[in-house]
Amino acid sequence: MGSSEYLSELKEKVVSALPVGVRVKNVEFEGPVLVIYVDNPQELAESGDIIKKLAKDLRKRIIIRPDPKSLKPPEEAKEIIKQIVPEDAQVSSFFFDHENGEVIIEAEKPGVVIGKQGSMLREIMKAVGWSPKVMRTPPIKSKTVESIRQYILAAKDERKEILKKIGEKIHRGAIYEDKWVRVTFLGGSREVGRSCYLLQTPESKILVDCGVNVSNIQQSPYLYIPEVQPLDSLDAVVITHAHLDHCGLVPILYKYGYRGPIYLTPPTRDLMVLLQLDFIEVGAREGNPTVYESSFIREALKHSVTIDYGVVTDISPDVRLTFYNAGHILGSSIAHFHIGEGLYNIAFSGDFKFERTRLFDRAETNFPRLEALIMEATYGGSQDFQPTRKEAEEKLISIINETIKRNGKVLIPTFAVGRSQEVMMVLEEALRNKKIEEATVYLDGMIYEATAIHTAYPEYLNSSLRDMIFHHGMNPFISESFIAVDSSSKRIDVIEEESPSIILATSGMLNGGPVMEYFRHLAGDERNTLIFVGYQAEGTLGRRIQKGWTEVPLPTNGKREVVEVKMQIETVDGFSGHSDRRQLVNYVKSLSSRPEKVITVHGDESKCIELASTIYKTYRIETKAPMNLETIRFV
Repeated sequence: MGSSEYLSELKEKVVSALPVGVRVKNVEFEGPVLVIYVDNPQELAESGDIIKKLAKDLRKRIIIRPDPKSLKPPEEAKEIIKQIVPEDAQVSSFFFDHENGEVIIEAEKPGVVIGKQGSMLREIMKAVGWSPKVMRTPPIKSKTVESIRQYILAAKDERKEILKKIGEKIHRGAIYEDKWVRVTFLGGSREVGRSCYLLQTPESKILVDCGVNVSNIQQSPYLYIPEVQPLDSLDAVVITHAHLDHCGLVPILYKYGYRGPIYLTPPTRDLMVLLQLDFIEVGAREGNPTVYESSFIREALKHSVTIDYGVVTDISPDVRLTFYNAGHILGSSIAHFHIGEGLYNIAFSGDFKFERTRLFDRAETNFPRLEALIMEATYGGSQDFQPTRKEAEEKLISIINETIKRNGKVLIPTFAVGRSQEVMMVLEEALRNKKIEEATVYLDGMIYEATAIHTAYPEYLNSSLRDMIFHHGMNPFISESFIAVDSSSKRIDVIEEESPSIILATSGMLNGGPVMEYFRHLAGDERNTLIFVGYQAEGTLGRRIQKGWTEVPLPTNGKREVVEVKMQIETVDGFSGHSDRRQLVNYVKSLSSRPEKVITVHGDESKCIELASTIYKTYRIETKAPMNLETIRFV
């Protein structure tokens, strides 16, 4: 059955299932979602169970939207809402989402906007037609979130057509009778960097992640092999999280012909755009060849489809995708694929942390079914045991205090996303409780903007942090101890400042970014300290310094400058967003559904092999540590 016949059949079922008073104007697929347009959505506002039952019966994600003709113009709707909502709600902004027929209302007191048992929301919908969605005003305004909203609004007509085409492709119906599942490893196997995997069935070609090699940007995934080409033969791209080694080359897909969807969580979308823009900007500044232009970042954004945790979504005729919390960074996901009608279930862990941290809950282990797990092995070696988070925090504080006592500066290279916010929370608490002698904490690179994005998605943080921010009025992200460095002149001021300070700067492996300027000026003074708190990939400057190099060549104005390293070099393990050896092994044990196969990737060769061997010996599960370009057939 073709997609048009299937849609006609669904329309009949929808009309017969809804209450008589509901006037259905149209039913159509927009991406993976079945959208039902009605001219009186308020009639359904009280009938949530009907929609849930319909979605369950049809096995589709369903969204009810008001008929566009029934919506008040945004400016008129805004004035009406202002009259309805009391002033003490402290509404800070309105955003009219034409794609979903929603008005997003940001307010200091969301409960006041919602009203008793949602009474005010119903009143707003009845008055303006738009479906109100209330959010707490983020404590830090994100330029990235705002610009993404505005871009999607400007591209709303084009996006609507894109989503309709995606929907038609997803629901075209199966063509082949053969049943098989295989994965080709295009990057990130027996190495860290350029993560990229091709999941194939007779009906579908799905690319999972598409990252850069952080230690050598000239090495990219094997996208030129016949299984992948032409790129427009791909049905979908799925991104597990926003670190560049997993998403940095997504725009290049659009540069060379891909025009399909990208599936990712909302925070991953925003962080991905932020880090990709920074990636090409830093590359241009340092004289590296540009692999893609910003126009292709926008093209990728135009094709993005966001999915929250736990929402089952059709992404091809025979594949359903569900994201689960990975605990690695904001919005990071374990991507679970249900293939066919119960044929096979496979999960890609991406990077995950099987431990509750200051920011996130530990990685999810509860899956309905799981026949195969493709998991990271970053710290899969036999000796890769991390200290507890408490021990790590105590060591960090101790090193900082020793440096401050000798009037030195502390330089902490970090990724903009993940470790930065974890370390910020530790520093804020230590400064507040006088565990660290008074010192200013400077945030350079994309760290402050990435932190702003964290505050825009509180539902992705753990419950303790949400309670601290919203119920106890203590937001560690907006402490007066933190100062953003937003210009090169301010950077020089920080370097030349006589008093001790703590500097968090990108990038985390010293392979570019503002941290290089700090390092160049601070490395020669033995009073200063460089503290590594994250993984240093083989081949990066960070790994060389960690190994004890006392002289390192740095590019300066097109030339090579040799910098003598006299500053103290320290590594504080335990802050990593990756699971250590113990956590990796325990994760497999804790899975609610025991897999038949475990495949280890995203680790140095020895670590992938050692982890695979240990899992086999411990649990008698079939394991493999494939090389790049290998293909494994699962069915």
